[in-house]
Amino acid sequence: MIDTHAHIYSSKFDEDRDEVVDRAEENGVRFLLLPNIDLESIEPMIDLCNGRKSCIPMMGLHPCSIDSNYSDTLEKIRIELFKSKEKFIAVGEIGIDLFWDKTYVQEQMGAFRLQIQWAKELKLPIVIHARDSYPEIFQVLDEENDDNLKGVFHCFSGTERDAEKILSYGGFKMGIGGTITYKKSKLPDVIKNIELSNILLETDAPYLAPRPFRGKRNESSYLTYVVTKLSEIYECSENEIIESTTLNAEDLFNIQKFIK
Repeated sequence: MIDTHAHIYSSKFDEDRDEVVDRAEENGVRFLLLPNIDLESIEPMIDLCNGRKSCIPMMGLHPCSIDSNYSDTLEKIRIELFKSKEKFIAVGEIGIDLFWDKTYVQEQMGAFRLQIQWAKELKLPIVIHARDSYPEIFQVLDEENDDNLKGVFHCFSGTERDAEKILSYGGFKMGIGGTITYKKSKLPDVIKNIELSNILLETDAPYLAPRPFRGKRNESSYLTYVVTKLSEIYECSENEIIESTTLNAEDLFNIQKFIK
């Protein structure tokens, strides 16, 4: 399995980070892809990836980290990305989040667009954070999408129409994590009509733990609960879910070049 989105460098893992990665590997998680958040997260993320072969970093600025000084922050992110472009597997986590605050919506859209352009220049996939913002995300992608752009909608939570729009771009997949196991989740009905070739596994650890751990700290080893739920939805074996989603991730992120 490949956990395509996990914040294992988070301070929430300071007490047992190595044990968490060990458990993931013991439970069949071969790679953990780590999205960057802001300037402060770069060092702990890189330190973890330098120490664990299974951990691979991304570089980007999270929309919730964008404020009135975002241009200066973005320039520092750009320098980090371009000086070590062979180190990063994707540009992420980027996107638009209007759940908490709409103050900087234009700034978020501008930062999203700029980071998309970096990704196309570097031929890297993007990892999109979309929360209460599908119309705004689609507005930017409608203008920026071309044959050089590919990526994943992290923690996909949209409707069937949103899924159809995402797939119409041609180069995007949907990341599915613990929320699909929640009793009131509408995701099972949405994705059952989506080809498995468009699905990636993720946890978003330490957030969004699956049942029966909902409300507790999430970790990559819990990916097995997502696999079990997906096997029910697609009416196939867990091995088929693992094989397909692993191939999807390897193809999107070109993971072979990061095998150490």
